[in-house]
Amino acid sequence: MEWLNVTAEAGLGGLFLASFLAATVLPGGSEPLLWGFLHLYPAEMWPALALASLGNTAGGMTSWWCGRYLPRWQRLENLPHRERMARWGSPALLLSWLPLVGDALCVAAGWLRLHWLPCCLFMAVGKFARYWLLAETAI
Repeated sequence: MEWLNVTAEAGLGGLFLASFLAATVLPGGSEPLLWGFLHLYPAEMWPALALASLGNTAGGMTSWWCGRYLPRWQRLENLPHRERMARWGSPALLLSWLPLVGDALCVAAGWLRLHWLPCCLFMAVGKFARYWLLAETAI
């Protein structure tokens, strides 16, 4: 079982990468990794929360940029929750952590040309809150 020995530093790097990839259109979730990491290294809660939130927000902003650079003539009428996104604006990205729906919200925000800074901030708050609640139950 020596091969399972992971240092906190390596685990934090992996957590960042998994959080980034989970926020793009790739399938997978970073929550089980965060939960497991916190069970192994409870003293690393704040660095883990910061890196998971940062990685997940960066992944969400990658989806935002993908939406932003879709041609305006591209027909996105079938994009889930596009109307709500247009009506609620960037605060809707507080829900960007939701599976499947969150990716669509990020892409729609970019396609609708919502300003990147409020989108990034609302995304970060929603994703951090989700991870923080998970961390509170893990420790």
